Amino acid sequence: MEITEVRMFLKDSPDKKLKAYATVTFDNAFVVRNIKVIEGSKGLFIAMPSRKIKQSCPKCNFKNESRSKYCNQCGGQLPFVTAPLGQEGSGASADQKDIAHPITQSFREYLQKRVLDTFEQERTKAVG
Repeated sequence: MEITEVRMFLKDSPDKKLKAYATVTFDNAFVVRNIKVIEGSKGLFIAMPSRKIKQSCPKCNFKNESRSKYCNQCGGQLPFVTAPLGQEGSGASADQKDIAHPITQSFREYLQKRVLDTFEQERTKAVG
């Protein structure tokens, strides 16, 4: 699989960790939007697009955000869940689930390199 295009959308706020969003086209046939470029403690990395995990109310089946204490529809108390289904660990990452992600480490490295190279080019253009 070949990355045929990377589009970068820089974010303006210099004090935030989120630096940009990328749209990546694969084989001129498939697009993944909202790949985030983030400044971490060890440098830049990419985060794949994700969505918040929802938890169903046992009374009315309304989908509430993960870790909610009460249902937003009926007000009933929700059962305490340590981690959403299929998720390990805790913290913010346990509340999110990737929509799309690389399966192999080598493809993840290839994708990250192409996105970060494009980010650096766009940042250089914006500064200069």
